[in-house]
Amino acid sequence: MEKEKKYTSSVLIRRFLPYYKNYWPTLVLDLFCASLTTVCEILLPLIMREITNAGINDLATLTISYVLRIGIVYFVLRIIDSAAYYYMAYIGHVMGTKIETDMRRDAYSHLQELSNTYFNNTKVGQIMGRITTDLFDVTEFSHHCPEEFLIAGLKGIVSFIILIGINIPLTLIIFLIIPIMFAVCRSLNVKMRQTFRERRKLIGELNARIEDSLLGQKVVKAFANEDIEREKFEKDNQNFFNIKKASYRFMGAFSTSTRLFDGVMYSTVVIVGSIFMIKGKINPGDLVAYLLYVTTFIATVRRIIEFAEQFQQGMTGIERFVEIVDADVEIFDEPDAVDLTDAQGNIEFKDVTFEYPDDHNQVFENLNFCIRKGEKVAFVGPSGGGKTTLCNLIPRFYDVTDGEIFLDGQNIKKYTLKSLRKSIGMVQQDVYLFSGTVFENIVYGRPGASREEVIEAAKRAGADEFIMALKNGYDTYVGERGVKLSGGQKQRISIARVFLKNPPIIILDEATSALDNESEFAVAKSLNELSVGRTTITIAHRLSTIRNADRIMVLTEEGIVEQGNHAELLEKKGMYYKFHQMASQLE
Repeated sequence: MEKEKKYTSSVLIRRFLPYYKNYWPTLVLDLFCASLTTVCEILLPLIMREITNAGINDLATLTISYVLRIGIVYFVLRIIDSAAYYYMAYIGHVMGTKIETDMRRDAYSHLQELSNTYFNNTKVGQIMGRITTDLFDVTEFSHHCPEEFLIAGLKGIVSFIILIGINIPLTLIIFLIIPIMFAVCRSLNVKMRQTFRERRKLIGELNARIEDSLLGQKVVKAFANEDIEREKFEKDNQNFFNIKKASYRFMGAFSTSTRLFDGVMYSTVVIVGSIFMIKGKINPGDLVAYLLYVTTFIATVRRIIEFAEQFQQGMTGIERFVEIVDADVEIFDEPDAVDLTDAQGNIEFKDVTFEYPDDHNQVFENLNFCIRKGEKVAFVGPSGGGKTTLCNLIPRFYDVTDGEIFLDGQNIKKYTLKSLRKSIGMVQQDVYLFSGTVFENIVYGRPGASREEVIEAAKRAGADEFIMALKNGYDTYVGERGVKLSGGQKQRISIARVFLKNPPIIILDEATSALDNESEFAVAKSLNELSVGRTTITIAHRLSTIRNADRIMVLTEEGIVEQGNHAELLEKKGMYYKFHQMASQLE
């Protein structure tokens, strides 16, 4: 598996910024509201400074009407502040949610383009975590991040200017403490980032463990291995607890350090400020204003530092999102690719070599054969010979390592993926039905088809009779992965899906090997109907299902070692003959 990439915060922010593009008016107004709330907060110490100095120096100027005017002005400012805060809390969060939604859409869209190799090496639970849980924090990050930094910047600059105007030495002492504070907090931030990332990874592992166990619950019960599954779950659950405990330890150290530095700054202002007041270097009103501004400033610094937790969670979510969208799309349309229309079904493998891109396990080398339009060809051979892999190369689930595959005389890479795959219908041993109704699963073969067309496809697949016998007919819920249906029923629904698709090329990958004799007979009848007039490629372990094939190819690690029809291969008394003899003994 490809080694995980490491991203710096600056890289992640640059990757994230384009998502503001569609919402910049909302963002600008949100930041304007943040500025208003900051102004309201900054004015209070100035008002208190004015009132205190007037009360000490010239009490006669401090009239009731003057105080009322100041109070009314401040109350109006607070109304403005409340309206601005409501906008930030409501519209700001909505903007964040829209950005989260856009990112999830892009991640899901990119996942649809990734090859089988990616999914072979990545747990579904991890993928689910990345496009759901990991993006939840992006909502908070996307609007709080610019807000917090703007508010901190405004308060920091304004407070510094006002404080330096009140007393330069005291201000310099206070601001000398801040770099030390940030250095300590930065060190803890790095550790928090690491634990948050590990926490996200472990919750993905936990999800994968739960999903694997629940989907395989029949196997678990069949082998009475509930205790083993509990032990596995407990191990992952404990690992998650340990990393969460570590993250809280760093969060605790982080909060403690900020509170400690708060105490240092407050103590400095009280002690040094009082000494300056005794010596006449600062008057009482200025000291009150100074203390209020320091309180505001410290609250801002603390807010930024505490926001670091949310910031790191958001950055971790963005990082895991970027890891998905940066995953290489290995199978893609060539720049000059054209749509495949009216495919005839002539297939040729020319010097095809293939090895899996992740482990470089070579399956076959310099494979050559041709399949003519409308021909029914079957592949047999020992397990691991590459029969299923060969079929996966035709719709480009994987790309050949070397050589070329031609369809109707054109390299399949010259066709767009969508049009190529629309021309191919696949019926596999492991049938996948979506959670939904029978109708929804069949119409998946050609979205938008009418109910009459779906019923006709089901009839041709030999599925209509059993479907109508179900409680709700075509509207019967099949359960997750079709668990409410038998293997034969699921297989016939999958065949109906291909009938509805009506492709010129059919690939049958051991479509009946997991069925009982009665179901196999019914499905085989449907498959025979499906293959009429189409180029059909069949992979089968049960030789009885391919006796009527126009041509049978025996595929091994050395390539195609025999080919011919059933009678011809029996006469040769080669490998196919041995397979036939073994199959006869088992029957």
